[in-house]
Amino acid sequence: MKVVILAGGFGTRLAEYTDVIPKPMVEVGGRPILWHIMNIYASHGYNEFIVALGYKGEVIKEYFLNYYSVNSDFTVDLKNGGIEHIHKKPVDWKVSLIDTGLSTMTGGRLKRLKEYIGDETFMLTYGDGVADVNIGDVINYHREHGKMATVTAVHPAARFGELVVSDEQDVLSFKEKPQTTQGWINGGFFVLEPEFLDLIDSDSTVLEETPLEKAAAMGEMKCYYHDSFWQCMDTVRDRNLLEDLWEKNKAPWKVW
Repeated sequence: MKVVILAGGFGTRLAEYTDVIPKPMVEVGGRPILWHIMNIYASHGYNEFIVALGYKGEVIKEYFLNYYSVNSDFTVDLKNGGIEHIHKKPVDWKVSLIDTGLSTMTGGRLKRLKEYIGDETFMLTYGDGVADVNIGDVINYHREHGKMATVTAVHPAARFGELVVSDEQDVLSFKEKPQTTQGWINGGFFVLEPEFLDLIDSDSTVLEETPLEKAAAMGEMKCYYHDSFWQCMDTVRDRNLLEDLWEKNKAPWKVW
């Protein structure tokens, strides 16, 4: 089953990084967040990726063209131009890098990939979110309910500490930045049937608006509840949180 990753946005809230590189190439633990996302899928046996490029897509292309040189030591024979990678660790991934336009919206980017996706069930996620979600369980759930679309529902991380207070104003508990237990949001990690693409009109279509709203109105969308770790990387603060977890060897999404 193919994995589509939306990696073409401008990432304006991460301008400290994205003035130079696209958001999916912002590093956590010395590796692009895109690499982390792909490893989540690959750890569950899904290693065929289609990456929808847009803003600074050439940076992502260059990364994969030079993947082994970037991620291993090497020797260059300047006499004949030969390159020998030292302690090379082969990665069994097939990665298609497709330019879907600079200003194309999320739905439009997905629609442009129709010929590469084909007529099979596929997965879709964003190029800026990680989780310890069990991909196999999401797929099994999708197959069981038989609908057109499955979205992984997650609890967003709280921005501030949570206090539980009694009527007498005693603090009964204090949790530092817990995941909220109120409300679910779209966490990506979709499983979709190919006919979902027919709900997308044009490049200007936003995935989260018309297509997903139509699928829901048709009774063709179910949600898979993931109540464990999930974190997007919208801001520098988000990126620093992920970096801190990685550096402390406490990264829940590192399932490989």
